[in-house]
Formats: sequence, C-alpha cells, structure tokens
Amino acid sequence: MSAAAFLLDCCPPDYRSYPVLRRHPVVLAGFAAAFVGAQVGASRDALAGMRRSLEDVVPPEVVQAAVEAWEEQSARLQRTLREVGLVEEALRGRVFVPRLGT
Repeated sequence: MSAAAFLLDCCPPDYRSYPVLRRHPVVLAGFAAAFVGAQVGASRDALAGMRRSLEDVVPPEVVQAAVEAWEEQSARLQRTLREVGLVEEALRGRVFVPRLGT
C-alpha cells in the first residue's frame, strides 16, 4: 500500500475528489492528521459523557459495553494518528534508522 493510499483511507471519501490531495501526499498528510486528530478529540469527549448519558436509558452492562467500545475505538484512533504522523514525517524527509539490539 502506498503512503497516499493509506492516508486517503484515513480520511473521508470525498477527500479523494481533490486533485491537490491526490497529487501531493505531504499535503494529504496534513489533512489526514487534522481529520484523525479531530476524531480523537471527539472520541475523548464522547467517552467522558458516555456513562452519564446512558445510565437512565440502558442497563449497566450495556453502559459498560458501550464504554469499552469507545475505549477500543479511542485506542485505534490514537494508533492511527501516530501512524499518520510517522508517514507525514517520512514524506517531509525524515529518515528512520532501525536500532540494533532492540
């Protein structure tokens, strides 16, 4: 998979319609970082109010399952944000050198 394909997969589908994003992966990386970063923030905000907003609506085990789903989603988004950041650094010229013995 190319860096551009990975980044486009991290973004809303309509980002594919912008020629500047398809032609310039470093620009796309900035868009992807902003988009995924906003998702991380939204996930954090939703998780903060999850218990309170559901406690009178569904049984406690459903609330717990919903919280666990949000936590899992939040962790996935954090990993994706890190990956996007690493791809962006590489596109900007950073060279990653493997460490020996680790």
